[in-house]
Amino acid sequence: MKRFSTFFLLATLGLATGSVQAAQPDAGLTGCAAKRSAIENQLKIAREHGNTDQVAGLEEALRGVDNCTDASLRKEREQKVLDARHEVAQREKDLKKAEKKGDAEKINKRKDKLAESRKELQEAVDELDR
Repeated sequence: MKRFSTFFLLATLGLATGSVQAAQPDAGLTGCAAKRSAIENQLKIAREHGNTDQVAGLEEALRGVDNCTDASLRKEREQKVLDARHEVAQREKDLKKAEKKGDAEKINKRKDKLAESRKELQEAVDELDR
């Protein structure tokens, strides 16, 4: 259930269009306080724009933050980094296979996927200290 709540929160925040900066927490906050602040800021924007579906999702996400602890949030973020590292390693392996075969189209595809995975890894690492 906790994974579902996390997924729901991330999906809800991901649906916010054009308001990426609004999803940022207030300065100086970290951990669960930063998470709560980011959701509250996004909720304010959603209400201002009359997006009732997004408001409902963000209110649900805000209720889920009540169960947040900094330790559990850190553990969740560390797991995300581990998963992203595994993904990068797998993409590197796929790229090497494509290079051995010499198929230029597959090589380019694999390079793009590897770059995307590395970006996700960097985002996960950056998220650790928030």
